[in-house]
Order: sequence, then structure tokens, then C-alpha cells
Amino acid sequence: MSLKTLLLAVTAAIAFSTASFADHKSVEIEDAYARVSSPSAKTGAAFLHITNHTEVDDRLIGVKSDVAARVELHTHEAGDNGVMRMIHVEEGFDLPAGSEHVLKRGGDHVMLMGLNRSLAHGDVVPVTLVFEKAGEMTVDIKVDLERKAQHGAGHTHGHGHSDGNVEHDHSKHH
Repeated sequence: MSLKTLLLAVTAAIAFSTASFADHKSVEIEDAYARVSSPSAKTGAAFLHITNHTEVDDRLIGVKSDVAARVELHTHEAGDNGVMRMIHVEEGFDLPAGSEHVLKRGGDHVMLMGLNRSLAHGDVVPVTLVFEKAGEMTVDIKVDLERKAQHGAGHTHGHGHSDGNVEHDHSKHH
């Protein structure tokens, strides 16, 4: 086999393996949407389903977007008085191999604080999810002010907190 033939064979093998890897979905984002409580709201939230199709554990460790001054991973937890409060989850969310993690109302979610502009139904918000192993993935998230909370998702508020059962705990923020 000549050197030229060998180089062509190696190049073809690399191209084939790269194409196969690129076609395989490692982390998939589905059903993403964002909400605000009113057009003048300074905060909002985004919700989505993340599926890790790989055989390697991963973790969502951060999130960023130009639409807000601060974008963080949050969850809800019950305070000492039984009132639910939101807290920043600095360590991120585990995403074991072959699993799904749902960011939903009343649970884990992306918090958009200090919105740079008002968000209306149908607007699109670019959000970059940062994974420990899969790296960065930018997702265009549509603002959906009409979607009802899914059954079993907890609170039915849209981060307007008009029900009085949720308070922000910013003591854990940087």
C-alpha cells in the first residue's frame, strides 16, 4: 500500500468516525419555554427537559444569557416556616448517564434576574447551558405566557409569586 493510499484511508476513517460521533446526540434539550409574570417584570424563569444519551455521568454546572444581568440555576425548598423559597444551586444539577432531568415550575429551573428588556409571549431568549463534560450548548427558548403548569409540577404560579407561597432567598447568591 502506498503512503498516499494509506493517508487517504486514515483520512476517510477519521471523517467517518467524526461524522458518526457528531450524529449521535449526547445531551438533548426538549420542551424549553420561559415565563415572566408581567411585561414589566424584572425576573423570569426558564424550564426544560434535559436528556443525557451518553454512557457518562454529566452535570449542568452553569447557565448564561445576555437577556438578564444574572442567570442562575435555582430550585425550591421549604423554609423553617413551611414557606417555599428559591435558592441558587451553585453546584448545578446531576445528569447521570442515560437519564433525564426536568427543570419545571415549583422545582429546579433557570432564573433570569435583572432582565435587560421586557419579554412578551412569543419572544425568543437565547440561553447557554454549561455542562461539565458536554460543554456549552446554546438553546433558543420561546417565551410562553399561556402554558399551564404541568400536572404534578408543584406551584402553578409563573414566577410572579402572587400566591404568597414563595419567597426569594438571595443570601446564597454571590
